[in-house]
Amino acid sequence: MTILQVPIDPSMQLECQNISFRYPGADTDVFDDLTFQMSGPGFNALFGPSGVGKTSIARMLTGDLDNFSGHLRARRIDRILYSYNLERLPGWSAIGKHLERISTTDQQAKKEQLVDLFGMTPFLGSRFSQLSLGQKNRINLIRYLLQDFHMLVMDESLANVDELTREKIILHMKALFPDKFFVYISHNIIEVSKFCREILVLAGPGHRRPATIVRGQDQHLGQPLEKQHLETTMLEIMNAA
Repeated sequence: MTILQVPIDPSMQLECQNISFRYPGADTDVFDDLTFQMSGPGFNALFGPSGVGKTSIARMLTGDLDNFSGHLRARRIDRILYSYNLERLPGWSAIGKHLERISTTDQQAKKEQLVDLFGMTPFLGSRFSQLSLGQKNRINLIRYLLQDFHMLVMDESLANVDELTREKIILHMKALFPDKFFVYISHNIIEVSKFCREILVLAGPGHRRPATIVRGQDQHLGQPLEKQHLETTMLEIMNAA
């Protein structure tokens, strides 16, 4: 296994070549000679049923999983962060205090903007344990967006958030962070079709095409929805999966 990284550049590329991996003690491979390529910046997606390896790819990107064969290249991508559903914060302080501790002076305006866009302003005085599941995921995502990163892997990071709020968050993230590479993991076929440019559809080992790249609509803030394009993308994803 090799992970090769070079300095950041407006043109980013994530490339996996001949990746094979099996969890210790498992009877089957998660990946068998997986190869794909994604370009950034922007929103790209990993899509597929449970168990096909979406989180495994995320852990490979962050270096938490390294006992695989093949090559993973993050070109012009240096700092990679990973956020996931149901991540926890300590419960001894209000969430507003947590955000204050991780925010520098020049990040205050951005922090306030994100808190407002994510609908979390009324809850800054609450402890993490007092929040709903969707509110917990939103405040965790804000924490990551305030850090220094080139790529953010979002593993069901907006689960339990209502559809309209998710759409608002994603569109504004794309507008506020146009130079960042986002890898969005979701089971929502409409969502990935609407908001992502390249969608890696994983069908799992043993299929004729275990991995396929589908082109999404990549909708941006203020851009009208092309329903015919959306339906075509969803059909391509269903056929690939």
